[in-house]
Amino acid sequence: MDYLKEVGGKRVHDHVNNKMPILPSRSIWVPGPVIVGAGPSGLATAACLKEKGVPSLILERANCIASLWQLKTYDRLHLHLPKHFCELPLMPFPSNFPTYPTKQQFVAYLEAYTNHFGLAPVFNKTVVSAEFESRCGFWKVKTLGLKQEETEYVCQWLIVATGENAEEVVPDIEGMNQFEGPILHTSSYKSGELFRGKNVLVIGCGNSGMEVCLDLCSHNARPSIVVRDSVHVLPQEMLGRSTFGLSIWLLKWFPMRLVDQILLLVSRFMLGDTSHYGLHRPKLGPMQLKTATGKTPVLDLGTLAKIKSGHIKGIRRLMNQYVEFVDGSKENFDAIILATGYKSNVSSWLKGNEMFSEKDGLPHKSFPNGWKGGNGLYAVGFTKRGLLGASIDARRIAQDVELRWKAEATSFMANGSCITATMM
Repeated sequence: MDYLKEVGGKRVHDHVNNKMPILPSRSIWVPGPVIVGAGPSGLATAACLKEKGVPSLILERANCIASLWQLKTYDRLHLHLPKHFCELPLMPFPSNFPTYPTKQQFVAYLEAYTNHFGLAPVFNKTVVSAEFESRCGFWKVKTLGLKQEETEYVCQWLIVATGENAEEVVPDIEGMNQFEGPILHTSSYKSGELFRGKNVLVIGCGNSGMEVCLDLCSHNARPSIVVRDSVHVLPQEMLGRSTFGLSIWLLKWFPMRLVDQILLLVSRFMLGDTSHYGLHRPKLGPMQLKTATGKTPVLDLGTLAKIKSGHIKGIRRLMNQYVEFVDGSKENFDAIILATGYKSNVSSWLKGNEMFSEKDGLPHKSFPNGWKGGNGLYAVGFTKRGLLGASIDARRIAQDVELRWKAEATSFMANGSCITATMM
């Protein structure tokens, strides 16, 4: 159904409860929620809302859905968890997809998901501010288009779906400005083909950093990896099951601390003592650490075997074309790849809110209580639990908005009946 129509020479939205305010010439009234972000979280929420009969409008700054996946990920990327933990609400992955779908397969799934539910994001709309107007009781969402044209959307409900990975994290490392070779974030890395035969330093030892190193090796580059913090490295699968799936199953029967001990015992048997290769484990176990901080364990896809060859060292500073390590040795590198992750950008455009932290752009309340704020504000994709967490929040948000939507529709119908009776 098309919720846009022409009124007085401009496009506005119909509203089921007739609460449309008087708007400036470049303002658009949205009857249902405005969803900021057309990634998996935003798409899942829009689909859940539509399934309940609630319209929504998705605003996306890029020119496609799932822009992080389509534009800022490397070619060899696969889902690190089995597909049944990553499917969005109301639509499973195709049965012929492998257990760990490729990037291309996941994007195809999201495109099919969008088409199946008839979702129509408005692309190339960058939200520059969103603020709740207490005088009128509506959210005003201001955007800029490709030609810097301004558009304002007005709505009762605002759903923030920009997620934890909206902007690249680029750390300030001593000497980086003097390094004369190329320095790029993993968001710009596609494959190791361009680095064939070159010495490449990868900074960061999360899942992306480990997999980029493996990809560089497969293209005959010579990568070295820098570990900037303690890290849990676990096999992707253990005891014939995915490590994540096994963890979820064990948590049904045992306390988290015991589950961590089991995971670490099996990991040591399969991978050995990772501290011998510079990969020191945190004091908290992998599941406890994930719950407390959101830090995800690294699921080894074969990179550890490469690290055991002795390429890993601790970085001290960069100088021109070479890197100085903490042990005082120096080595020349042709390029540096920053596998330093992403961060939320919510604090840069969401104004006057108490739901999100100004420091890190994440909800103050942790999962499972961080999905709902005040004045019709919601958050999806900030659980630090990946696609599974986003799907849980999408369902909760849809249920909550549906109750409000139906309550207002019922109120409008009742008021309309009273007016009709009075006129008779």
